[in-house]
Amino acid sequence: MSSTRTVFRTCPLCEATCGLAIEVVDDQIVRIRGDREDVFSKGFICPKGSALKQLHEDPDRLRQPHVKRDGVHVPVSWEEAWREVERGLTAVIERTGRESLGVYLGNPNAHNLSALLYNRVWLRALGTRQLYSASTVDQIPKQVASGWMFGTPLSIAIPDIDRTQYVLMLGANPHESNGSLCTAPDFPGRLAAIRQRGGKVVVVDPRHSATAKAADEWVSIRPGTDGLFLAAIAHHLFATGQTDVGDHVRTYVAGLDDVKAALEPFTPTRVARATGVSAAVIERLAGELAAADSAAVYGRIGTTTVAFGTLNSWLVDVINTVTGNLDRPGGVMFPLPAAGGPNTKGEPGKGKGFATGRGRTRVRGFPEAMGELPVSLLAEEITTPGAGQIRALFTFAGNPVLSTPNAAQFDAALASLDFMVSIDLYLNETTRHADVILPPPSHVERSHFDLSFAMFSVRNVANYSPAVLPRDPGQPDEWEILATIAGIAQGVGAQVNRVDDLTIDHMVRAAVRDEHSSICGRDGDEILAALNASGRRGVERLLDFLLRTGPYGDAFGVVADGVTLDVLIAHPHGIDFGALQPRIPEVLRTPSGKVELAPVPLIADLERLAATIDSVDDDQLLLVGRRHLRSNNSWMHNVRTLVKGRPRCVLEMHPLDAAERGIVDGAAVHVSSRVGALVVPVSLTTDVRRATVSMPHGWGHDVPGVRAHVAAQYAGVNVNVLVDEEAMDPLSGNAVLNAIPVAVRPALSTD
Repeated sequence: MSSTRTVFRTCPLCEATCGLAIEVVDDQIVRIRGDREDVFSKGFICPKGSALKQLHEDPDRLRQPHVKRDGVHVPVSWEEAWREVERGLTAVIERTGRESLGVYLGNPNAHNLSALLYNRVWLRALGTRQLYSASTVDQIPKQVASGWMFGTPLSIAIPDIDRTQYVLMLGANPHESNGSLCTAPDFPGRLAAIRQRGGKVVVVDPRHSATAKAADEWVSIRPGTDGLFLAAIAHHLFATGQTDVGDHVRTYVAGLDDVKAALEPFTPTRVARATGVSAAVIERLAGELAAADSAAVYGRIGTTTVAFGTLNSWLVDVINTVTGNLDRPGGVMFPLPAAGGPNTKGEPGKGKGFATGRGRTRVRGFPEAMGELPVSLLAEEITTPGAGQIRALFTFAGNPVLSTPNAAQFDAALASLDFMVSIDLYLNETTRHADVILPPPSHVERSHFDLSFAMFSVRNVANYSPAVLPRDPGQPDEWEILATIAGIAQGVGAQVNRVDDLTIDHMVRAAVRDEHSSICGRDGDEILAALNASGRRGVERLLDFLLRTGPYGDAFGVVADGVTLDVLIAHPHGIDFGALQPRIPEVLRTPSGKVELAPVPLIADLERLAATIDSVDDDQLLLVGRRHLRSNNSWMHNVRTLVKGRPRCVLEMHPLDAAERGIVDGAAVHVSSRVGALVVPVSLTTDVRRATVSMPHGWGHDVPGVRAHVAAQYAGVNVNVLVDEEAMDPLSGNAVLNAIPVAVRPALSTD
């Protein structure tokens, strides 16, 4: 007799965190739909969520470890794979030391409970400072700016879009991306609700994106000039006396006069030509922001992946602050996540603050940010001889060959390594270089809790998701893979339980010593006994501890109705802790106990921004990226339901720019930059402004040695061949992936 059940879980494929209802018959997924009872998403689902079944059943997904022998990856047992990891890792450490080890973390780590709880464990065990991640081709500028302003890089002010009356959105396309650093299921519906209640949505973007088409107003801006536009808005607010931080935070904001003085060069009239936005429009938008009952400026990937990413991110919050919209309903606010975070721990309202440059890259001395080095410089750290040259690399859930600058250079660098290990579901463009590939369970074979995205949520909610299906026999859980690497790196072998016990013991002992912890002064053994009574190990035990000591936790029996993991399990549709609430001053972790509106590095960088005002080349084509709803990361391109239909890897170009170059719609064009060139079909459209061209990232699946049969049929080309590894935001190390100077011409038959 067949067994039918419905399992509720949070989708782990993007930042929207939508609730899913998954129907299972005899351990086979038969249907995935939106969970109408989910406290946050209320039934909303995008096409990616229903693809979890196809991802799990994908015949190309690796189901056992692979070791490269004579240039070919062959399946092996876990025992044999671990022996190979130990052999290769030990040899490199003995020969060139631990600083010759490098690590690259892909962005799925942010969606991954095992990674979020165990990455620190295995990275510390490796003993290297050579850490790189997808953060430096994504959001790190916003985190650096927020760190300087509020004290921690995870104290990001989130647009309260459910209560606001006005949104000014730059470089974001949530109709396709579902949101970024702003966790909000059904983002398009929430934006529509603003307009339905009489509010206004303005989108500033070089493309007339899906979000711009649904907005009240599209402001077409020259790529890469968001900083000038934002600075001019702020300047106009100061110059016309329209600034007021509000009584609710007035005591806690420092640096207003410094910001006002530093913005003097950025008048709307002066920046108009450079930005392509008239002074009248800039002044009108500034006035609308100041006059709105509530307003939020929101800048995302298009504002961070440019030469002034950190400055742009700061200016967004300068405007939010001086219009009185910081930390108030309908403005920008700070979530209070159930499992806690950097701004819920330690002394409320004051802390050590944030700094960069505690370490530097070996070759050119570029400073770290958040403990990470710029991935743009990883290739030269591999290929440049000398002490500390990376000779062994671990990659975890990433495909940097397709996602990082100067892809051809990076691909060649990986081929020169002495040893490489990849933790990944696929044999892809990056992992084909690995000596050992360690596949984790599929997404439906592991539990889930959004530790990271709860910190960026427009509402305080918590959802725990158990595994939907049992793991294959012999398949370790993902945290067990990471714990095993930690044991091998420390010379004790595959001691999973030992590593796990040491990890939870360290967390508990630190908490009972912390005078600001809810369990300060308690008996650590008593706390451990309470945790162990459930029989849980690994991520569930760690998560239970974080929840019980978090803002809504039971503090191990002190709070009668407090949250525990058992409580979340008993609420499969999640728990809603309510709308965001004002948190200043307790959220701050700056040494001054104030919002630092004028951090020295950001004020100083305005001079670099001002130097660009008069350097505009109207004829220079600038390349920008774009998102598609069905395409989040390269590994999703192996799901046919997500890639079928019209080809998406095409260059969008304005018809007038094409006519000037003799280019016709649908033809192949040759696109070149300082570092590379490619040939791609062109699609002519007025959805891009003049002198702007656009391509999506994550394509280029025509590389030998890759096992992705569906993706190979929709190969496309790798846009990061064109991205210059020398171009970075100097404050964060983020790569410049947008506003790339390119030349476009008809492709010749010999190209």
